[in-house]
Amino acid sequence: MVLAAADVPVLAETAPHVVEQANALLEKVAVYLKPEDLPLLVAAFKFSELSHRGQIRKSGEPYITHPISVADILADWHLDAQALAAALLHDVMEDTGVSKHELTERFGRTVADLVDGLSKLERLEFQSKEEAQAENFRKMLMAMARDVRVILVKLADRLHNMRTLEAMREDKQKRIASETLEIYAPIANRIGLHSIYQELEDLSFKYLHPLRHEVLAKALKAARGNRREVVGKILDALKQKLSDAGIETVISGREKHLASIYRKMQEKHLSFSQVLDIYGFRVIVRDVPTCYLALGALHGLYKPLPGNFKDYIAIPKPNGYQSLHTALSGPYGTPIEIQIRTHDMHKVAESGVASHWMYKSGDESFGDVQQKTHQWLQSLLEIQSMSGDSIEFLEHIKVDLFPGEVYVFTPKGKILTLPQGSTAVDFAYAVHSDIGNRCIAAKINYDLMPLRTVLKTGDRVEIITAALAKPNPNWLNFVVTGKARSHIRHFIKTMRYEESVQIGDRMLKQALTALTATKIELPDDAWERYLRENAPSRREEILSDLGLGKRLPVVVAQRLLALAGLLTESEAKPGPVLIHGTEGVAVQLARCCNPIPGDPILGQIKQGQGLVIHTHDCPQIGRYGRPDPDKLLEVQWDAPQGKLFDVAIKILAMHERGVLAQIAAAISEAGANIENVRMEEEEFGEDDRYTEIRFTVQVENRNHLARVMQSLRQLETVVRIHRLKG
Repeated sequence: MVLAAADVPVLAETAPHVVEQANALLEKVAVYLKPEDLPLLVAAFKFSELSHRGQIRKSGEPYITHPISVADILADWHLDAQALAAALLHDVMEDTGVSKHELTERFGRTVADLVDGLSKLERLEFQSKEEAQAENFRKMLMAMARDVRVILVKLADRLHNMRTLEAMREDKQKRIASETLEIYAPIANRIGLHSIYQELEDLSFKYLHPLRHEVLAKALKAARGNRREVVGKILDALKQKLSDAGIETVISGREKHLASIYRKMQEKHLSFSQVLDIYGFRVIVRDVPTCYLALGALHGLYKPLPGNFKDYIAIPKPNGYQSLHTALSGPYGTPIEIQIRTHDMHKVAESGVASHWMYKSGDESFGDVQQKTHQWLQSLLEIQSMSGDSIEFLEHIKVDLFPGEVYVFTPKGKILTLPQGSTAVDFAYAVHSDIGNRCIAAKINYDLMPLRTVLKTGDRVEIITAALAKPNPNWLNFVVTGKARSHIRHFIKTMRYEESVQIGDRMLKQALTALTATKIELPDDAWERYLRENAPSRREEILSDLGLGKRLPVVVAQRLLALAGLLTESEAKPGPVLIHGTEGVAVQLARCCNPIPGDPILGQIKQGQGLVIHTHDCPQIGRYGRPDPDKLLEVQWDAPQGKLFDVAIKILAMHERGVLAQIAAAISEAGANIENVRMEEEEFGEDDRYTEIRFTVQVENRNHLARVMQSLRQLETVVRIHRLKG
């Protein structure tokens, strides 16, 4: 099927090179798609072209060239017609205002769901840029968990954007490259798209470190010429050895990508000339037994380097990757990296999970890669349900995207793959969330070991559980997997919330009884009015805040009684709250002014912080405009005996021998403790030199501070002294 302007009216205004690009895509997919699938792509192209008509990319190209390029990348992976149609339409909802309902009517539910999963977030107001990015990422992964084709299209979209990034401003280049390196490249690696992972890493490196990229690229080009003869000699020797052993094989040399070379230079503190193994060789054979025969033959040709053999055939990587990896000492002592795999393994290594979304007949089943990816995606849904917000979810997932795997065994011999640094608790949650929640001990290689024990590859782990056991908050100090962290945090939040609601309910009832001298049941309308004043809140959230000390029971009780008509507004205004300075989280002394007993003070009710005590002249109170009178409380000091308060003072003293000792002695004689001291030299004029000394001293009250400062002023070496606030 070929597009022509004469045949398709909507293309009458389409640039000829766009029609040519679309025809090239159709020719590529016609090789593997059924003829009846092609009209869907033609319709998707026509609709997308018309929707984006008039839109121009930063490069000056018509916008439609981008969706076609994304679909072209997916065609290389032989993705099905629905995924290709979604690629052609992936920006129409975001950029042209087309609704999901319209897409469903035109192209079917599946295509519309894929496009919706790919569409960026609606313009929501987030607390921060980080939260917006985290929420965008969360939405993408949730859509991906429902249909893995979402992430395949998203990665192709990001790859084409990175290939054309030179048209963007430098600040945008760095932001997009950084996001690609942190999120998209690790996802490509996690689902086995190795070639895409390498290209995304290299392109990110190019824009994040342009000068280093340029220098390395030149050095690699020079080294390519210098080492061509050695590489050719090694390649001939490998082919000859395998041929002599009767092994049919396809051997190719490969060059390490720039980002990988740069990372190795950083990690091992090497110069470029010291990174000898920039070349590797890939040996592709008929079947698995031949992989091991080839390994033996090559070990007979060159000596293997100890500790560099990895068998990813017996124990595949989580993304399904399988190969034998070995490092040999070649001619002139040159290290040679060799990968040995079958043709099927090579297909998976290059395309990962995409190799299992290649166009197939409906009855063909998926292999291990698809199953492992499905398991990982399902774990994302589980972590999402346990995470409190998008940023926490992203924090949990990043652990799984940068694993550095450890392979351990269950008692039944099943292999589990965990990130480097995982502990017995991480293992327990990997087996099942209930096992993690109820674990009390672990046997590692048949020995009883602490739950915080870090696991090593090859360990056999058995978890001991108890029916009434609960997660320990201290586990968060050592677990590393996202699943373990999310489950432990969820359990702690749930338990604390339930307990704090019960405590808050008791505290409020006590406050109501103290104010009315009788037990009282508040009418529901008083609670409803109070919740409207404190929206968005529920009654349980108010009680939880009381239990956690984030609100004062007496303040909440007085307001509820006023709303119920049981107290007048004047009666509801709280009397002075006595401040001791030893309260818990419900009352805090403001750090901006460091009030001490004797200072005129007032209290400010701050959401999430309870009652914050300031000096009456603290500039922070009016910093953001006139404070709400309902949130200011009259407070008075009632400091207990023996309680000390920190106060900062600044002293300007003559720069003489022993001046610090004199000042310290004077402070001590006045009965104050020195908590901290810092000195700075300053010069005034040409001859006079002074020292600025800042002390944090502990005093009982304002009168005590006055005595300390009076004794310091009597020293001849002290020029000036004053109290610091904040």
